[in-house]
Amino acid sequence: MNTAYVVGGGLAGLAAAVELAQKGRKVVLIEGAPQAGGRCRSYFDATLGLTIDNGNHLVLSGNTSVQSYLKTIGATNALAGPDRAVFEFMDVRSELRWTLRPNDSILAWWILDATRRVPGTQPQDYLDLAKIMFADGDKTIADVAKTSGPLWDRLLHPFLLAVLNTEPKYASAALGGAVIKESLAKGGLAYRPRIAHPTLAAAFVDPALAYLKTKGTDIRIGQRVRALTVDDWRVTGFDLGGTPVTLDKTDLLILAVPPWAATELLPDLVAPTEFRSIVNAHFKIVPPGGSPLMTGVIGGSAEWVFAFEDRVSITVSGADAIVDEDREILAKRFWADVAKVLRLPNDLAADMPPWQVVKERRATFAAMLEQAHRRPQTLTAKANLLLAGDWTDTGLPSTIEGAIRSGQKAAALALPKLPV
Repeated sequence: MNTAYVVGGGLAGLAAAVELAQKGRKVVLIEGAPQAGGRCRSYFDATLGLTIDNGNHLVLSGNTSVQSYLKTIGATNALAGPDRAVFEFMDVRSELRWTLRPNDSILAWWILDATRRVPGTQPQDYLDLAKIMFADGDKTIADVAKTSGPLWDRLLHPFLLAVLNTEPKYASAALGGAVIKESLAKGGLAYRPRIAHPTLAAAFVDPALAYLKTKGTDIRIGQRVRALTVDDWRVTGFDLGGTPVTLDKTDLLILAVPPWAATELLPDLVAPTEFRSIVNAHFKIVPPGGSPLMTGVIGGSAEWVFAFEDRVSITVSGADAIVDEDREILAKRFWADVAKVLRLPNDLAADMPPWQVVKERRATFAAMLEQAHRRPQTLTAKANLLLAGDWTDTGLPSTIEGAIRSGQKAAALALPKLPV
């Protein structure tokens, strides 16, 4: 009685389950894959002999939903990063390097200092951030901002590509602006980079499952919901791997699965139908001492280089143009960028270490205007059915912050429907 069934064990589903369990509600968490975490997962790779993440997911210090989630599950120390907002960049074509050093406060005086801002830019160039930030929902970034020049090439394009996972010129300005409002516009304290340490699972997934167990949550991993039964106003049950489950009138269902799975279960649901890929590569090498945790790559095959204790990883967002290419060819191209970024001596650069390339073909929905308008609300026409996921209308693009925020919102709407 009064049970919340959360279908989907990615970050949205975990966040919803954690919030409900914290408030003393009875929760059943169901995940069809062999492990929880969804696209935010880690696994042991036999080729490397290391536990790696499927992708390098960056969060920012001002991601309030991430912070509250980690606090609840007891994982506030699971993210690593600098005490200040410092971002290293390298143009691998010219070998020019620079460091972006924003100040902490909301008053962005750092753009007046040529040693702290993007090389080749002037203070007035940064007005484009405001233009994107205040754009309406029917404008692309190219409609409101300049999409060429040093600021675009050396900051806005790599930053927006990373958060939108879509070519920024053609992406929704409102979605890009939402991220700017919650990060760049709030001062350096709000966008200190944070990376899961030592892995995504260790930071976001394992502590959540452990917390849910302490709250008596029924966790069912490897069990897939294959069909819903509905009447005119509510979900009455679902098929769990061939076993029918009936929902009592006081039960509730939070559907936190990917959009393609949600539309299979709910054929009338309007949801994003176009997606963008991400390609990641991992190299088994201990990075040189003093290597930056993260470096933005301009003009290369890689886009971001991450230096972990036991490996170096790279990420390419909006990677549809390369996702079908041979993995070894990709690895060699990425390694050439890594060698330049880390200033490896010629003998090390010439000898590519053990590697792994991971392709996520449907990493996020395409952050285009038409797709953004297809994002559904959390509430549905069925009284006991709520939606969660970074593809729902969170106001943000597909990010960890958006996924967790969607789950927390679903939980908040569910609580009044689930009296203790």
